[in-house]
Amino acid sequence: QVQLVESGGGLVQPGGSLRLSCAASGTIFSINDMGWYRQAPGKQRDLVARITSGDSSNYADSVKGRFTISRDSAKNTVYLQMDSLKAEDTAVYLCYAQIVHAFRRNPYAYWGQGTQVTVSS
Repeated sequence: QVQLVESGGGLVQPGGSLRLSCAASGTIFSINDMGWYRQAPGKQRDLVARITSGDSSNYADSVKGRFTISRDSAKNTVYLQMDSLKAEDTAVYLCYAQIVHAFRRNPYAYWGQGTQVTVSS
């Protein structure tokens, strides 16, 4: 079994910055993609950013140029550096990881518990 633990959320003023972290632990053989989704009240869950095991990254158009995703494979951890935050970035941010176990070949997606990011003056 795998657990994803997130940290770094909180309250920040518009234009400010936050850095989210998500560490995976458990029976992990390898991790393929890792990334972040977000969901605001009354809205669907949308992909914010993803990063592959080869460090290739993709971003939602709404966060390009402001957010940066990175990972530390040795620590099974993914980060999301959020700069120039806007009110519309307010949401619950959820970490995910596509994890390969030693006992199964196909990756399985795991999710963190979610961390609240609130951008308000």
